[in-house]
Amino acid sequence: MKSFEHYFDYKSPYAYLAQQDAFELAEQTGAELHLVPYTLDIPAYLGSARVNGDGQVLEESRNAHQWRRVKYAYMDCRREANRRGLTIRGPRKIFDSRLAHSAYLFAGHSGISRQRQFHMQVYEKFWRRALDIENIEAMRAELDIAAIDSRGLADYLEQEGYERLQTLQSQAEANGVFGVPSYRVGGELYWGAERLERVREQLE
Repeated sequence: MKSFEHYFDYKSPYAYLAQQDAFELAEQTGAELHLVPYTLDIPAYLGSARVNGDGQVLEESRNAHQWRRVKYAYMDCRREANRRGLTIRGPRKIFDSRLAHSAYLFAGHSGISRQRQFHMQVYEKFWRRALDIENIEAMRAELDIAAIDSRGLADYLEQEGYERLQTLQSQAEANGVFGVPSYRVGGELYWGAERLERVREQLE
């Protein structure tokens, strides 16, 4: 069966905008879609910052070039989100998405349908600033909303979750992944949602 991998990070607005297109491509081509979490180290290339509710910078480690890139990225994503009827509100800090990514892997034990529901809940709420993806109780609540029994989440994180996430990270990087959204099909790697047409060509 044809298949392709789609790498995502909950704290990437570009990856959020790419989700529906990836789902539609899988449906149109009959390919199996594998969603793979890939945790970005944003401060390594864009610096970091924390702002308050009024948008005032409380602390930062960004130069002027990095600020221009970040401001443009959110402006660009908001324009595209408005076209799609989605909401993107810039987060007030750079979140550590490893907990949410591990919770996504945990959700896979309940089947693809419920895992996808959890996945989209997290994306939508995070970009409305309605979800703290670093909070385990918030992740448990989202699992429960998706009809996934959340009681084993803490044990999963301790015994398997973070280790599995790191294994996927290492495998992705061995395959050349460096950012999201990225796609891998037929041994070829594509970065950016605009490359989905190349993925389609490979699948067809």
